[in-house]
Amino acid sequence: MRARFLLICFVFFWNNVEVQAQKYELGKVTVAELQEKVHPIDSSAPAAILFKKGKTIFTYNYKTGFSAIHTYEFKIKIYKKEGLKWADQKVQYYVGYQNLNEELLSFSNAVTYNLENGKIEKTKLENQGTFKRKINEYWNEKGITFPNVKVGSVLEYKYVLKSENIVQFPDFDFQFSIPVNYFEYKTEFPEFYIYKALLVGTSTIENSSKIVSGSQSYENEYGQSRNFLYQQIDSFYSGKDIPALKEEPYVNNIENYRGSIKHELERVRMPEQPVKDYTITWEGVASTIFKDDHFGKEINKNSFLLEDVKKILANVQSPKERMNVIFQFVQNKMNWNEKNSYYTDKGVEKAYTDQTGNIAEINFILLNMLKWAGIEANPVLVSTVENGVPVYPTRTGFNYVIVAAEIDEKQVLLDASRKFTSPDILPLNVLNWKGRMIKSDGTSKEIDLVPIKPSRENASITIKLNEDGKINGKVRIQRTDYEAYKFRVQNGNRNQDSYLEKLEQQLGDLKISDYSITNKISNISDPIVETFSFETNNFVESIGGKLYISPMLFYTPSKNPFVQENRQMGIYFGYPKQEKLFVNVDIPEGYVVETLPAPARFSLEENAIHLSLNVSSEGNKIQFNFSKDINNSIFAAEHYNALKTLFQKMLASQNEKIVLKKI
Repeated sequence: MRARFLLICFVFFWNNVEVQAQKYELGKVTVAELQEKVHPIDSSAPAAILFKKGKTIFTYNYKTGFSAIHTYEFKIKIYKKEGLKWADQKVQYYVGYQNLNEELLSFSNAVTYNLENGKIEKTKLENQGTFKRKINEYWNEKGITFPNVKVGSVLEYKYVLKSENIVQFPDFDFQFSIPVNYFEYKTEFPEFYIYKALLVGTSTIENSSKIVSGSQSYENEYGQSRNFLYQQIDSFYSGKDIPALKEEPYVNNIENYRGSIKHELERVRMPEQPVKDYTITWEGVASTIFKDDHFGKEINKNSFLLEDVKKILANVQSPKERMNVIFQFVQNKMNWNEKNSYYTDKGVEKAYTDQTGNIAEINFILLNMLKWAGIEANPVLVSTVENGVPVYPTRTGFNYVIVAAEIDEKQVLLDASRKFTSPDILPLNVLNWKGRMIKSDGTSKEIDLVPIKPSRENASITIKLNEDGKINGKVRIQRTDYEAYKFRVQNGNRNQDSYLEKLEQQLGDLKISDYSITNKISNISDPIVETFSFETNNFVESIGGKLYISPMLFYTPSKNPFVQENRQMGIYFGYPKQEKLFVNVDIPEGYVVETLPAPARFSLEENAIHLSLNVSSEGNKIQFNFSKDINNSIFAAEHYNALKTLFQKMLASQNEKIVLKKI
């Protein structure tokens, strides 16, 4: 039971049902809408989208050919103060094309409606309510801030995005953090372009498609008006009462679950020209990417690396040692410029000279050096957690590349862009289901990115309990693999004094002394080990001559992380992990054990999660141990209730007390 639980549910409705949509138009605000105090279905909603309409059509220019025009209209109702943030609307658009003109975005029809003395008052957006900013070299952003917005207001606006990119359109989202009463989306695609349409999410929507006549009027190079006719495919999508997509704990990327309609170009069949197929299969994706000069050529441009490879591998014989030496060399030499890509920007040679590059440049340098060392290595395309899951063949679904090396007939995954990664320990946002390894012959292979081996955090605590409830103890904590990597990322560059100050607070305001740590920023393939002594007056209560002890001390959980009644999204733990806690207690002289927590064992189906707790005593010593094994990285939403019940039962056991009575 692995990550085959689908993060995204695809529901297709290719029926020919004609949808007679109600009229939803801007400028038709009613008194009843302005008087409405709460959303009729979701009374907790701070706001709601009364409707969202979208339309994608094509236009033609003799110089640039076909372009797409995407038009969107919104009507939003504000119910609560928390909903006032919907008065700020921002849209990003792409400007980083090399061969296309940048996209154009414009807002219009922005109006705030309020009810004043029983009459509808309109406040139009003025120029000072609009803004534009540059995000980076690839993206700009435009936005508007509505005037005179208050609880009860209704907002309307429209924006148009013009783009020469007809390979992939912006996603049409129809699910947000607030409910959507109604949406509709129309597309009009000339017969020359065949698109793959996918519905993301679990909402049931209606869809119809038909073939109709289409035409384009344009001016030729001589300024003469021209017109041509063709067949086009008109599609219509609509849905009602779409629930809010709310934040839930243990979610990798909420965008994987947001209701949306996606389109990607699959085939172009222009008159009197050969049919051009785009990415239909994964092999097609691999071949297309590999042929690009910023990919294929760059993983074969390696002569400038030969001398350095010879120097660093002098007297290094085994393939595993060679891999480790090269990995550490690239990791130490190169600095990531925080740009994700599977294409190079300035090229591997320039990046090597500058000692700075994007993800592709750094990992292609690693790849090329491994090849010089006689190690078989291939690039692996990845979609990071923030980028979503590419569950169908697509070039644009990937945004990252790592390296797969063959060592002793075993595959090792490598990413030298971060300072705390190591062989088979990747950045956490790269652990996103599957990658796609591309070989030089153009073939590709699916690669598991999530490890099978669990990462461990084992804690051993020895405490001496005094009659007044004071505890003196010693702690040893060992973290391996991803647990160690996560600790290094969070604390590797932190000053020890500030770290200990925060740690004392996290552990219940205790006092720490004799602190030591090994392998914090060196030997990063090895476990991290922390040891310290502590003293505290917490975790023990004295009532009626008896002492009540929390056996898990500062590891005692206070609440179940899963409290929602229902779950929309899968439960994501990132990677398999194992936690173990061992506590040895010396009880004070003159006391004996009256009550111990009952042993407990709980398991999810097929042992996907296993929790156990046990306590025993002998003489003046008590031994307590707890273990939690999470053997899968992700669980489908359908398992939520069982998982919630499992954690609730264990929570009750973990909060049982050891009771000591005075002799």
